[in-house]
Amino acid sequence: MHYRHHIRKVLTRDRLPKNRFLMEESIIQITERNAAVRDWSLKTQKERGDSLVEGCIANFPEHVTVNVRQNNLEDLVRVWNQWDSDTRGIFTERYGDIADLITVNVDERLIQAMVRFWDPAYQCFTFNQEDMTPTIEEYAALLRVENVQPYKIYVKEPKPMTFKKKLVRLTDMTDAWAERQIKKKNETICIPWSSLRDLILNHPDMLKRVNLFALVIYGLIIFPKVLGYIEVVVVDFFERLKQGINPVPTILAETFRSLSSCRKKGEGHFIGCAQLLNVWILSHFWKVECTPFHMFSKTFSPLEAYLKKEWPREVTEQHWVSVFQNLRAEDVTWRAPWIRPSVLLYKVGDQDWVPLLGLWGGVGYAPLMVQRQFSSRQFVPATGGLAQSEFAFVGEGYMKRVRDTAKS
Repeated sequence: MHYRHHIRKVLTRDRLPKNRFLMEESIIQITERNAAVRDWSLKTQKERGDSLVEGCIANFPEHVTVNVRQNNLEDLVRVWNQWDSDTRGIFTERYGDIADLITVNVDERLIQAMVRFWDPAYQCFTFNQEDMTPTIEEYAALLRVENVQPYKIYVKEPKPMTFKKKLVRLTDMTDAWAERQIKKKNETICIPWSSLRDLILNHPDMLKRVNLFALVIYGLIIFPKVLGYIEVVVVDFFERLKQGINPVPTILAETFRSLSSCRKKGEGHFIGCAQLLNVWILSHFWKVECTPFHMFSKTFSPLEAYLKKEWPREVTEQHWVSVFQNLRAEDVTWRAPWIRPSVLLYKVGDQDWVPLLGLWGGVGYAPLMVQRQFSSRQFVPATGGLAQSEFAFVGEGYMKRVRDTAKS
């Protein structure tokens, strides 16, 4: 049930994960009893309260019209199909399963319907009275991002290297070439995807081809803000992947921020990763009689398995709306069948909502609210400050907020 209707009531499932994560260099794992977590959660709830001011009800538009238009990915599919197994293996070892996203069909009607049920204050979907939201653990399992430092997050650099120098380093092309490719689109500095296509096909250095292909996936699929172009901020982020940062918190941050923006305005272009969101929600309706053991092995790819399954086609937006409006707990596969047992992030420092830094701003989410998705005991989180955790990387003072978030 939605915890806002049951303040200070502890919701129980099977068991609470024994470990917690603390982000930053001093990350430690601490075993706690369920009772200790419950008492801490109730204490912080009492002291800090809820995310919304009492009596304040957000007046969101009744109708939501969201543009979920995607980039044309046919060329990316052709490139991937031309590569041999060795090249694909190197790509997967470096970047996980992000290449599978190029063949995920986005159900625009499904995403449109989902946005109607997004709660910007609590950063979650509320379907009927059931709270759900994508989590760091779920997205990491979907993408199989293993060649990273899980707790090393992306922080926007105040003075990154110039775009031209980054392009020269990524491509081994000349300064003159890089300067010719840089364009301005919607007041944003970027490079057309077409400028990188030939390099991905013909660059003499195989590793350069692999890296550029990954960059284009991040620019066209995971952060598709300007269709047909890769923004300078995506290139900045991509450069940091070589330092072992975990891309998942950044992906979630921009997904949450885009959902909130569209829901508040009642319209807008969804610039989160629609493919991952599509897979995530359908995976929670992935019914299995008995979970095969191979699903928990390191070689099992949830995205590959998803692509092999038959999913509903030509379902109307209104039908999806009806499904979500009438959703019951028993309709949902709360623990996705492919999620491996692991320690779960439920708090950061002394707060039980998690700050996330994206490419264009920051946001937060409260994992305690969705522990049911791991068949765990669910607690009432203290969300005081959560609603104020969203901010954009513009204007004065945003760098201080970035630093404060990174220190959390």
